[in-house]
Amino acid sequence: MSETKQKKPNSVIRRERAKLRKPAGTAEVTGRFLRYSARKGRLIADMIRGLNAAQAVSVLTYTPRKAAQTTLKMLKSALANAQNTKKLKPEDLYVKAVMVDEGPTMKRVKPRARGRADRISKRTCRATIVLDERS
Repeated sequence: MSETKQKKPNSVIRRERAKLRKPAGTAEVTGRFLRYSARKGRLIADMIRGLNAAQAVSVLTYTPRKAAQTTLKMLKSALANAQNTKKLKPEDLYVKAVMVDEGPTMKRVKPRARGRADRISKRTCRATIVLDERS
């Protein structure tokens, strides 16, 4: 008699693949539906990419932009994830990657003269910050 191999459920397969993709010494955080455009978010992302985590926090603290404050919250969250779940030292971490992509656009209407209407696009973005250990 031949034994048949039990097939794994898709959720288990996805989890195993995700473990293979993420290296052990990295911490990642993703923000979705952020209320600023991707173009403005990329300006902030370019400022902190490649910096030490402590330097990135100080740069974002003194940057007077809405996107900088949201990115600072995400960076602090990534540091907390690295420290608590991955048991990494915050002083050894640096910003390996920052990606800011477009999110869904909310369409709104602005009334104009003579019964016409203009469209207003309220743009959103999604940002990902990846921290890694400097070796």
